[in-house]
Amino acid sequence: MSAIEETALPADDSDIKRMSFEEALAALERIVADLERGDVPLDRSIRIYERGEKLKNHCDRLLSAAEDKVEKIKLNRAGKPVGTEPLDPS
Repeated sequence: MSAIEETALPADDSDIKRMSFEEALAALERIVADLERGDVPLDRSIRIYERGEKLKNHCDRLLSAAEDKVEKIKLNRAGKPVGTEPLDPS
């Protein structure tokens, strides 16, 4: 029996918003493993696939927020720090 089948899924997905990136990624990895095994009934597969989409979107949002916080230190010609700029200015 898969981890998803052993654990009851929440009635809604409101718990996802409270998950850290690592928690959401681990839950998403369990869903992928269960779906790849192919031993989950169709109706449950659809539900966990939808949950997986929400987990992926949550991970994307958290990752994007983290990337926005990462900055590169700007140096002057003498090699002294003079401020910061976005890591990827594009």
